Amino acid sequence: MRSFCLAALLALPLAPREARAFCGFYVGKADTKLFNKASQVILARDGDRMVISMSNDYRGDLKEFALVVPVPVVLKKEQVHIGKREVFERLDAYSAPRLVEYHDPNPCMRVAAMRAASAGSAMAKMSADGGARDKALGVTVEAAYTVGEYDIVILGAKQSDGLETWLGENGYKMPKGASRALQPYIKQKLKFFVAKVNLGEQAKTGTSTLRPLQFAFESPRYMLPIRLGMINADGPQDLVIYALGRTGRVETTNYRTVKLPSDMDLPEFVKDEFPKFYKDMFAKAVEGEGKRAVFTEYFWNMGWCDPCSADPLSPEELRQAGVFWLSDDGSALQPGIRPRRGGRWAGGGVPVFITRLHVRYDPEHFPEDLVFQETADNQNFQGRYVMRHAWKDDGSCPEAGDYRRQLAKRREQEAKTLATLTGWDPAEIRQKMRLGEKAAEEQWYKDIFR
Repeated sequence: MRSFCLAALLALPLAPREARAFCGFYVGKADTKLFNKASQVILARDGDRMVISMSNDYRGDLKEFALVVPVPVVLKKEQVHIGKREVFERLDAYSAPRLVEYHDPNPCMRVAAMRAASAGSAMAKMSADGGARDKALGVTVEAAYTVGEYDIVILGAKQSDGLETWLGENGYKMPKGASRALQPYIKQKLKFFVAKVNLGEQAKTGTSTLRPLQFAFESPRYMLPIRLGMINADGPQDLVIYALGRTGRVETTNYRTVKLPSDMDLPEFVKDEFPKFYKDMFAKAVEGEGKRAVFTEYFWNMGWCDPCSADPLSPEELRQAGVFWLSDDGSALQPGIRPRRGGRWAGGGVPVFITRLHVRYDPEHFPEDLVFQETADNQNFQGRYVMRHAWKDDGSCPEAGDYRRQLAKRREQEAKTLATLTGWDPAEIRQKMRLGEKAAEEQWYKDIFR
């Protein structure tokens, strides 16, 4: 367990709390490992320049892998790179919703309030031998190359069924119904970034998993295509987006962006059930928004955190995540200036903000791709849930009696909050909390689900 404290909790335990300064022990987080079908994407954008990193959570025969991403321009080989999975893990750990715990101080000890402020041979053969067939299908191979373990082609297409046929004939395992999903992108005259695994190159990596793909381009459109990923889905899918920018919070413009319930006091037993709590709470929030909302789980300046569930990323790690406007000392670069090497991480505020967005999507409720905008909102937010340990020693001062009376009310409110957030059985919550079973005390939870 690690303690992170940027402000002392010196006021009485039941007094109003300062929302911008937290002091406590970080004890757990709700990372992407809680969700079986969670994909992760990093979006780093400044102006019209954008870097997308995609972590391929692919399980199965690598010969069956195919990635098709609509892009606005033809990507050259130098615009495509192999990313680092560790960067995804670091962003996930840093921004994950967290559980923190506090210990109530002795109410008899009143203290003053204080605050601290290269292309492979198979690719070449495909381009050389398939020209006539490609033309007949209305498909143009704009570029072809190999990056790491991926064989990549950039395609232009005039018709969706021709593109689907081309992909099938060239060894890309596309699900049935792909033609319909491809059609809107063809109408928008987008290109298609298509990747499959080069098994020979994959063997050289020494790992059975696929490394993330990262590509950079310029476009006035800030969007992420998600419709192709729903073609063969057997149910709703989770997507976690780490949007990195230099101005402020990122939100969607074509769906509602809402903040998750946060800063809630929960019963102490939730410490052992935090993963279940978070999954059930998120599912209930999704249902409450009609399954059509994008949820903000975290927004903060990447130079610090309070409380921290992981250390902030260094400038080098942020550049690996696609933040092209950052120098080694954490300052912003002017357009066109390359970052210097050998600098040191200075800490503190940096010109990089992270917005963590979580969406559970399916074709019925998310018929459109996600479109984003970066706002001027700089107000920090985190999915943060609080567990408060009661002061248990005896005390004869007047404040001790007041504290015990307020503590009883607080515990009742914690039980009610937990039931409301998750839909858990109120009677079971009270039993785990060892609350009294008097009829008058039970009335609150009988009224919750009227």
